[in-house]
Amino acid sequence: MAESINECTIETRVRYYEVDRQNAVHHSNYARYFEMGRTELLRQNGMDYKDLEDAGCMLVVAKLDCRFKYPATYDEILKITTKVTKTDRVRIEHYYKITRASDGHLLCDGNTTLVHVNREGKLQALPEFLGRD
Repeated sequence: MAESINECTIETRVRYYEVDRQNAVHHSNYARYFEMGRTELLRQNGMDYKDLEDAGCMLVVAKLDCRFKYPATYDEILKITTKVTKTDRVRIEHYYKITRASDGHLLCDGNTTLVHVNREGKLQALPEFLGRD
């Protein structure tokens, strides 16, 4: 993203429905946390997914990696840091770090690769405003 914000950190509180019977955040929720971070990073750059999609710009997750270090638990406040690590003609790669807000302990990190497709699902070049190299 040329002349844009490439990293942001947001906070969220773990909700009761996100935890399993062991009081740990269920693994499926980390993909949601990553999405929250990406959405806010986009918003801080003056865009949102709705406007992109209305313009026919669809960013879909092609790859997701998540490395669990330590469980997050109910009612903890988490910091989600999202950073753009690479862009090219058709993709945007992000790195995520989720820490416990109270002590900075690393709970999880991961990566995603998003690709740009049209409404029919065909791969398309990223618009220049999304920072393609």
